[in-house]
Amino acid sequence: MEAHKIPLTSSEIGNLWMAYQEKTMLLRFLEYLREHADDADVQRIINFTYEGAQGFVNEITQLFQAAGAAVPIGFTANDVHPGVPKLFDFLYEPMFLHMLSKIEVNLFALHSTMSYREDVKKLYRQLTAHSQDVFDQSSQLLLDKGVLVRPPFMSMPTEVNFIKDESYLTGFKLIGETRSLNAIEISLLHHAIETNLTGMQLMIGFAQVANDREVKNYFIKGMELSKDVETTLGEFLRRDYIEPPATHAGKATNSTVSPFSDKLMMYLTNLLGAFGLGSNALGGAFSLRSDLPLTMARTAQKILPFLKEGGELMIKHGWMEEPPQVEDRRKLTRA
Repeated sequence: MEAHKIPLTSSEIGNLWMAYQEKTMLLRFLEYLREHADDADVQRIINFTYEGAQGFVNEITQLFQAAGAAVPIGFTANDVHPGVPKLFDFLYEPMFLHMLSKIEVNLFALHSTMSYREDVKKLYRQLTAHSQDVFDQSSQLLLDKGVLVRPPFMSMPTEVNFIKDESYLTGFKLIGETRSLNAIEISLLHHAIETNLTGMQLMIGFAQVANDREVKNYFIKGMELSKDVETTLGEFLRRDYIEPPATHAGKATNSTVSPFSDKLMMYLTNLLGAFGLGSNALGGAFSLRSDLPLTMARTAQKILPFLKEGGELMIKHGWMEEPPQVEDRRKLTRA
């Protein structure tokens, strides 16, 4: 049977709906970014990302229409306000794309494994490849500009060893010191802090320009939460005399005029928070020192209520578009 004649599964419908939301948000954000980008290399990456995102939105729209499904609203021209002052400073554009493309690569790779129709699988392969290209281009540009900090270098291992003592797993000691971090743990901590720093500047900017008072306070909480995560995770590196990643670029300006709707800013914050939960779960799962998973779990306990509050705010203001819903057959048993 031809691919387009096979009905979309519930997972394919749900994941395509999520991709549509994320890509239409990205288009609006890019429309703002390219208005202020004054570097030719940055403009090139923005245009490359924009053209790809627009093409994917069109493809997802066609898939929904061919299936007889309602096309989501997502984010429209009403969610971006052209002609307002610049909200983020020097090289924030590639820093934002570097952060968001990390999320996309993980998200679309996961969605690919949940797809069964050949045309949908092909679309997710293209989505993943495009996001990887954006990540590679933005990373290289930031490295060339000297504002992206590489993970710490270390001596090359010259022999293979096996763990012989259960104390390797211990992260808390009343007497003596815990072992130093291994390469896997350092990489996960560096990744979490690097992403969190870009997100923190986003929260600072959003807090300055949000129109609704409750929403403004919510972004202030997000700003404080980001700082707490960076400080907590950075301390693990500092104990081993490793300096956490930091950059002088991409700071929020002092503008108080919003380039986006509160709805878009709330959605993006929710997306980053959900990704933060995933990063914490990954970091906890692959860390062998017991204090690291516990710290990641405590961080997750702070992120979860923050996300719940954000969801309640979005529902209160009518900003949360409902995902496709299966027919409730339970009501038949109550008839």
